Amino acid sequence: MAKKDKQNGNQEELEQIREPEVTEEAAQAPESPETPETPQIDPWEEKYNAERDAHLRIAAEFENFRKRTIKEKEASYGNGKADALAKILPVYDNLERALNQPTEDAAFKKGVEMTMTELVKILTGLGVEIYGEAGDAFDPNLHNAVMHTESEELGENTISQVFQKGFKIGEKVVRFAMVQVAN
Repeated sequence: MAKKDKQNGNQEELEQIREPEVTEEAAQAPESPETPETPQIDPWEEKYNAERDAHLRIAAEFENFRKRTIKEKEASYGNGKADALAKILPVYDNLERALNQPTEDAAFKKGVEMTMTELVKILTGLGVEIYGEAGDAFDPNLHNAVMHTESEELGENTISQVFQKGFKIGEKVVRFAMVQVAN
């Protein structure tokens, strides 16, 4: 029987080891938080993020390129229009001189007037602004003063005479007006 008692004692010890007693205080106490594990970086996720970043950068570069080419295209059209206008300006100047010359041939004068009117109509249709009239205020950004005169009749920095009209397309000056400034 001693053998049996020894086996029962061993079995009781084993049960105590397997199931520790839980006291009421231990049951009411909150469980301690587990130590946080360092997150493992998934190589596929890392590669995905790198590829996505590269894709976004390329998309942004393309968008910038697209905007830049649109701006250059618009500027090249304006520059081409300004170059064509600069080549036509001598024709305008000659027609203006012809109109200012006295002539006895009324049909000739009428033909020059019609040609000048049509040219001005075409230039206006292209967005060309013709400026530079006697009596306007002098603006160094628009006018080229080639002469200066003293006049009591005209105010300070007033255009007294225009030698060549000025032309601009939008804000771009194609040719400065050549003027004489008073005072």
